Amino acid sequence: MLALTSTSIAWVILTVILIGFVVYAVLNLRSAREELGSEIELAPNRKEYYSDEVLEGRRLERVQLLGVLLLVVVVIGLPVYWIFEPSRQAGAVDAQEEIFVEWGRRLFAPTAEGGFNCAGCHGGYAGGGGEAAWNVTDPATGEVTAVNWKAPAVDTIFSRFDEDEVRFILVYGRPFSPMSPWGVEGGGPMNSQQIDTLISYLWSIQIPRENCGVGEDDPRSCPSGNLPADIQSDIDTRAWQLVDDGTYESYGEALFNLDLNSGAYSCARCHTPGWSWGEPGVTGQGGFGWNLTGGKANTVFPNEDEMISFIKNGSQYGKKYGIQGQGSGRMPGFGTMLTDEQITAIVEYVRGL
Repeated sequence: MLALTSTSIAWVILTVILIGFVVYAVLNLRSAREELGSEIELAPNRKEYYSDEVLEGRRLERVQLLGVLLLVVVVIGLPVYWIFEPSRQAGAVDAQEEIFVEWGRRLFAPTAEGGFNCAGCHGGYAGGGGEAAWNVTDPATGEVTAVNWKAPAVDTIFSRFDEDEVRFILVYGRPFSPMSPWGVEGGGPMNSQQIDTLISYLWSIQIPRENCGVGEDDPRSCPSGNLPADIQSDIDTRAWQLVDDGTYESYGEALFNLDLNSGAYSCARCHTPGWSWGEPGVTGQGGFGWNLTGGKANTVFPNEDEMISFIKNGSQYGKKYGIQGQGSGRMPGFGTMLTDEQITAIVEYVRGL
C-alpha cells in the first residue's frame, strides 16, 4: 500500500538525518580538540563573536532560508500525513494480519516443526484433506480396531461453517472423532490468542470464490460467491463416472457418497456409519449426523424447498428448521460449494431413502 511505501521513505530520511548528525558530531569534536590553556583561550565568553556585517549578511540569509524550508515541511507535511493516515492505518491492520497468519501457520505445522500437527491430519499446509490414525470401539463387542479416519479438507472450511462455528469446533473438538479439543476451555492446550491466529491462517488458505456480489471484496468469504467452476465441474464428472460404472444408481446417490477432497463435499461422512474410516454401513443410517432412512427426512422437512434451503445454509445455532428442529451448528452449509442442481439431486435421493 501507498502508506507502507511512505513509511519506508520516512525511515530512509530518518536514517540519513541520524547519519548526518553523527558525522557532524564527530567533525565538531575533532575541531574542538583539547589544547593547552584551551579552558581560557577558547572559552566562548572570551571569544570574539561574529561582526554585524557577518550576522546580517549571508549567514542571516542562510538562517532565513532554513526557516522557510522548515515552514514548507510543516505546511505540506501535515496535510500529506493527514491524507495518508487512513491508508497507513489500513496498512497497519494488514501487517498485523500477516503476523497473525504466520503465527497461525506455525501452530498448524507438523509436530516435527514445532506445531500442533494440524497439517499432519488435514493434508499439509494447504489443508486439502488427509487421514488421522484412530481407534474405533465396537459398541456391541467392545472390540477396538485401529483405522485411518478421513480428515476433511480445511481449505474450504469457511464455505461450510461461519467463523464462530469453526472457533467452537477448534475449542471443543468433534466428539467421537479424532478431532480433539484444542482450546483451553475445552481442555486443550491453546489459549484464545492462539485460536485467533490459527483461524487467521485458515482464512489465508481458503480457495477463492467466483461470482462475488457488488461490495464483496474478499473472494475467500463473499456470501454470494461459489467455488471455482472447474472444481464444481470436477464434482459433476466424478459423480457421473460413479453412475456410469454402476457404483451408484443415480446422480444424487453418487453426490451423497462422493469422496472428493477427502470428503469435504460428502454427506455420507456424517450420515453413514463407518464411512469416515472406509467401512460404510447402511447408507444414510446416521453417524455424526442423524438417521435419514425410513422417510425421516420427509418427516422433518415436509416441504422439499425447506430442506434444500437447510442444506444450502446449514444448521445455525438456536435457529429453527423443519418441524420442531433447532440448529446446533454441526450441519455445514453447502450453498457456496455445490450448485443448486447438485443440492436438488441430493435432496431428491435422500427423500427417497
